[in-house]
Amino acid sequence: GGPLELPKADEEGPPDGLTLDTAIDLVTSQSLSLQAKFREIPKATADVLTAGLRGNPLVFGSVDNAPYGEYSQERPGEVGYGITVIQPFDINRKRVYRVIAAERAREVVHAQYQDAVRTEIDAVYALYVDALAARETIRYVEASIAGLQEVLATVDRLVANAELTSLEQDRVLVQLDAAALTREQAQAAHDKACERLAMALALPPPVAAPLALRGSIRTELSQVPSLDQVLDLAAMNRPDLRSFQLGMSRAAAEVDLAVKERYPDVFVLYTPWGLTDNSALGERNAESWGISGMASVPLFNRNQGNIRRAQLSRQQTGLELAQLQRQVEGEVRQAFRDFELAVEKSRRLDTVILPRVRSIRDKTFQQMQGGRVDVLAYLQTQREYADIVRQFRDSLIDLRLAALRINTVAGVRIVY
Repeated sequence: GGPLELPKADEEGPPDGLTLDTAIDLVTSQSLSLQAKFREIPKATADVLTAGLRGNPLVFGSVDNAPYGEYSQERPGEVGYGITVIQPFDINRKRVYRVIAAERAREVVHAQYQDAVRTEIDAVYALYVDALAARETIRYVEASIAGLQEVLATVDRLVANAELTSLEQDRVLVQLDAAALTREQAQAAHDKACERLAMALALPPPVAAPLALRGSIRTELSQVPSLDQVLDLAAMNRPDLRSFQLGMSRAAAEVDLAVKERYPDVFVLYTPWGLTDNSALGERNAESWGISGMASVPLFNRNQGNIRRAQLSRQQTGLELAQLQRQVEGEVRQAFRDFELAVEKSRRLDTVILPRVRSIRDKTFQQMQGGRVDVLAYLQTQREYADIVRQFRDSLIDLRLAALRINTVAGVRIVY
């Protein structure tokens, strides 16, 4: 509530004020939630490293034919000693497919991080425009106070000429007092909006003075492309859509990996040194070597459950991707409708309604100066004018938010 008046000129703030671009840079570099989310990427890289590791060889020693007691000429026998190295061999290239699946998973995580950045920037849009709107409200109220002071000067002159009574002065003074209260409320709202913005940007809370912003609530309409162009941009750039598209590739890699894991590794056993102890027979000891292999006979597919599960996961991801594509298209269309409605509302208020109600207010003021109407009639038209100004201010804010929302639904910066 409270009286409002359009300022005589737009003002973007001090040249060194915080711009929207700077705010976006700050949130992407200093947001703790984004920093935590970013840690998922090196973790996924570590998973790729783990997936590419080869199996370690096994080494064991053996003692064979060890007697209970001792061997002798009467009780002949020989003791065998050996050291064997067992090396698993991935003959089905499972390791290669594990790496592929891990790399696809890392790409999905990276796209999910980009989507987290997108939503974080969307929140900054709202906070930044909220702070700009609060600053503009202060300017609107100050312009209203300046206008009421001019009205008061006119009323003072009319009262001095006995054309109006002191009651009319009191009515204007009441409006000035109300405007002063509105100014205090607007300043408090501005301070809170700046504090919320500073918190989102991980900046120290403003104490001595609120954040100085460099920006405008007005929107450059020429920056917004057509609906079809925004739909194409969303299809190419939305990171959440990209993450599901990569998820399809990952699901396919998981199916391939499950198929490859039907066959376990083949184990090669190599004994580089063996010793047969013939001392009990009075003969020389014999050294030897040996090699053997071990493989599972694939009579049964022991991984068919995992293969089926991977196939179902791929189908599920495909359904989720199709649903998300429809959702993204719906979001784009809704955002564009909101933008068009905001454009039309702002245009109509600016070019039709606001000039008309301003003309009525100015004519009533002239009639008051000529003594044809009283101050009460003028203040009534002033309140009607202030209501339209408030609607116009709100329409500019809605339009600015609607235009920035197109950035969010498109997944790429279009409107600045």
